[in-house]
Amino acid sequence: MREGLNIAGQEIGPGESSIVDISVSRLPSGTRINIKAHVYCSERPGPTLLLLGGVHGDEINGIEIVRRAIDYGALSHLQRGNVIAISLLNVYGFINFNRDVPDGKDVNRSFPGTATGSLASRVAATLTKTILPHVDFAIDFHTGGASRYNYPQIRYSKTDEGARELAKVFAAPYVIQKTVIPKSFRKTANEMQVPVIVYEGGESERLCGYSIESGYDGILRVLHHLQMRDSAPAPKHRSIHATKTGWVRASDAGLFTWTRQSGIMINKGEPLGVINSPQGDRTKKIISKRSGHIIGHNNASVVHHGDALFHIAYDHEYLD
Repeated sequence: MREGLNIAGQEIGPGESSIVDISVSRLPSGTRINIKAHVYCSERPGPTLLLLGGVHGDEINGIEIVRRAIDYGALSHLQRGNVIAISLLNVYGFINFNRDVPDGKDVNRSFPGTATGSLASRVAATLTKTILPHVDFAIDFHTGGASRYNYPQIRYSKTDEGARELAKVFAAPYVIQKTVIPKSFRKTANEMQVPVIVYEGGESERLCGYSIESGYDGILRVLHHLQMRDSAPAPKHRSIHATKTGWVRASDAGLFTWTRQSGIMINKGEPLGVINSPQGDRTKKIISKRSGHIIGHNNASVVHHGDALFHIAYDHEYLD
C-alpha cells in the first residue's frame, strides 16, 4: 500500500495531484517530446492504478477514454490509493496519424525497452522504468488496427488471476482470454507481477461513442472495486466470456460488403458478407465456419485474398 508517489523525481504527496512531464526525446526540429502523466494521490494509502492510452498513436478511442477520466473529475477525490493516467504514450505516432513511431517500429512490440535502443524501445523503456515500478494494476486502452473495428471487449491472460478479476469487474460486453504477446506492455507488466487488462474498442483514427462510453464506465467500476470510489454505474448487459477466437478471412479479392457486424451471435453456415469483382463478373459469399459471437469486423471496402474480415469468439458463456 503506497502513500504518495515520486515520479521522475517529482514528489506527489498524500492528497495532492500533479502533471509530471517525462522527457523521451526530441523531434528533428529540436522540439522536446514529453509524456504527460497525470498523478492523483489520495490521503489514504492504497493500490496504484495505471490508466494507459495511446500506445499506438492512431488509436484515438483509448486516448479519449483516459482524457475523459481526467477531464470529468473521475480521478479526483480518491477514497484511497493513487492513479497514474497517461492518455497519450506514443506522441510521435499521434502527431503523424500513425500506429508506430517514425522509424516504423511498434512501441507495443518493444518492451521492456532500452534507453539506448530504437525510438520505440526508448518510449517503452521510459514507461517501464519510470512508471511501472509504482503500479499495482493497469488498464491498457486500444482499438482495432487499420480499418478493423473491435466491439468493446476486455482481454486478459489465463495465468493472471488478478487480471481475470479486473476483467470481470470492468464488465465490457465481451471478456476474452488471450495469451500475452512477446515484447508487449502486458508481457513486461506480467513479469513485474502487475495485473493488466487490455481494453479494445472501436477502430483507429475514428471516435466511437459506444466504445468510449463502455471504456469510461469500466474505469469507474474498477475504481469502485479497488475502493477508490464510492459508486460506479451498473453494467447494462451481461458480459460474455470466451476462451477461443478465430478469423474469417477473405477467400477472394474485390469490393467487400458485410451483412453482419460486431456484437451479434452468428451460426455456422450463416452468410456474413459478400466480395464482388469490380468488373461485375463474379461474387463470393463469406460464410461463417463456426457458431459464435462477432467481436470485430473489417470496414475496408476493398480487400485482398487472406484479409481478416470477421473476428469470431467461441467456447463462450455468460459471466455471473
